[in-house]
Amino acid sequence: MKFLAITLIVHRPDPATGTPKPTHDRFREVLDNAVLAEELGFDGFGVGERHERPFLSSSPTVVLSHVAALTRRIRLFTAVTTLSLLDPVRAYEDYATLDHLSDGRLDLIIGKGNGTAQRELFRVTPEDQWERNAESYEVFRRIWRQDRVTADTRFRPPLTDAEVWPRPYQQPVRVWHGSATSKESVDLAARYGDPLFSANVTHPVEPYAELIRHYRERWEHYGHDPAAIAVGAGSAGLHVAPTSQEAVDAYRPVFESNLAFQRKAGLPVVFETLEDFVARSSALIGSPEQVIDKVHRYHEQFGHSVLHVSADAGGLPAGRHRDSLELFQSAVAPVLRRDLPDPPFPWAPVRPRPDPATAPRRPRSRSSA
Repeated sequence: MKFLAITLIVHRPDPATGTPKPTHDRFREVLDNAVLAEELGFDGFGVGERHERPFLSSSPTVVLSHVAALTRRIRLFTAVTTLSLLDPVRAYEDYATLDHLSDGRLDLIIGKGNGTAQRELFRVTPEDQWERNAESYEVFRRIWRQDRVTADTRFRPPLTDAEVWPRPYQQPVRVWHGSATSKESVDLAARYGDPLFSANVTHPVEPYAELIRHYRERWEHYGHDPAAIAVGAGSAGLHVAPTSQEAVDAYRPVFESNLAFQRKAGLPVVFETLEDFVARSSALIGSPEQVIDKVHRYHEQFGHSVLHVSADAGGLPAGRHRDSLELFQSAVAPVLRRDLPDPPFPWAPVRPRPDPATAPRRPRSRSSA
C-alpha cells in the first residue's frame, strides 16, 4: 500500500485562538508539511483545487511547483484538478510544465469540483458540469498523447491541427478520477481504464463502497483486465497516539470546531458526536493497532492500494500532529505496506520519450500549410 499526505489549504480560525493564521504563514506551513512528508517516508503529497472560502488552494500548479523544488523523491498529486472549470489546453500547459520541473513525479486526480460559488465564478451550471468534465478530460488526454490535435469542442473554441507546448515528460501522465458521490465520474474512469480515487471523507463507508463496486463492474463492462484496477481512498481525519484515549482526547477540540463550522455554514451534519465520528467515519483516530484494524476493514470493502491522510494539523498543535505522523509512519504504515498490495503499476517516474523540441523539424507540405 502507498500513502499520500494531502492538503486543501483550508484557512479557518484556529480552534484554540479563534483567529486564522496570516495567508503567507499558511502557505509556508503547506511547504513545510510537504518537506516533512518526504522526510517521514510518505509516497505522495497532494494539493487540492478550490475556488471559494475557506480554501487557499486556487493555484495547485504554483504550490506544487514550489514543492517540487523543495523535494526530490515524493510524488506530487492534485486533489483534485477541477477540469469542469478549466480550459483543458491551459490545464495541459500548466501540468506538462510542472511534470518537467518535478522530473516526472506528477499524478493528477481530476474531478468536476463542487460548490455553488465555484460554479458561479466560472459560469458553470449544475446541468452542464458533467459534460464539461468529460469533454475537458477527453481534450486533455489527447493533447498529452498526440503532437497535434483536432477536436470539435462545445465548451471551448474548437481545435484544428493544434500543437501545444511543452510536450510532456511522462508518457503519459497518470490520471486518477476523484469520486465522492457520482456514478458519472466512476463511469468516466472505467471507460478510459484509469484508476479511481474515492473521496471517502463525508459519509460512512457504505455509499463509497457502492460506487467502487460500480466502478469495478463498469471496468469489466469496458473490457479491461480486473487485475489492472487501482483504487485510492481518503480519510476524514488522522490522529495516532500511543493509546486510544490519548488520541480521542487530543482530537476532541478539532472535532468540536469542525462541527461548529458545519452548523454555522448550514452544511449537513453526518456525525453528531466524536464517538460516532471515530466509529463510523473514515477518520483514523486511535492507537496504531486500532488504525491498522480500521484500514483493513475498509480494504475489505474497497480493495484500495493507496490511502491519503491529512498533511495539515487541522487544529491540533503542530508538535502533536508531527508526533502523530511519525507514529503513523513508524508503527502503522509498515504493517499496512506488508499486508496490503501496492497499485499494479510502477510508482517511479515513467521514462520519458525523446523530446521533440530537440529533434529536427520536418518541413510541412504546401498542401497542409
